[in-house]
Amino acid sequence: MSSETYLPPKLDRIVQKFKRRKDPKQRYQQLLSLANKLQPLPEEGKIPENKVQGCVSQVYITADLEDGKVSYLGDSDAQLVKGLVALLIEGLNGLTPEEILKVTPDFIEETGLKVSLTPSRANGFYNIFQMMKKKALAFQLATSE
Repeated sequence: MSSETYLPPKLDRIVQKFKRRKDPKQRYQQLLSLANKLQPLPEEGKIPENKVQGCVSQVYITADLEDGKVSYLGDSDAQLVKGLVALLIEGLNGLTPEEILKVTPDFIEETGLKVSLTPSRANGFYNIFQMMKKKALAFQLATSE
């Protein structure tokens, strides 16, 4: 891991929790537990511009900017993917767009989840992460004009 990797405190706590689970089954259970705690995404958020492209399952991410901090909501029709969405939302909510843009997706390797994810799920994770960054970037550009 390079010294440039920036992990916000909440995301770091989640990563540490996953690192403590040595059994891939326990990691999956942890993901499913995150999925169950995910705040529901209102139906009006499930529109084409909030749909994550390149995911096998249906994934939607919305973002709002309040007091300079980004707040995401998301949903997926697949529980494990919903867990990945929840992990990202939990780890990135309440950060500034600048902080979100500094995060790199390498932290997924630290959780130990990447080894248990199918290539399409791992790819989906990156697509979800990229969409969240894209929304943060849009806020950053809008506020810097």
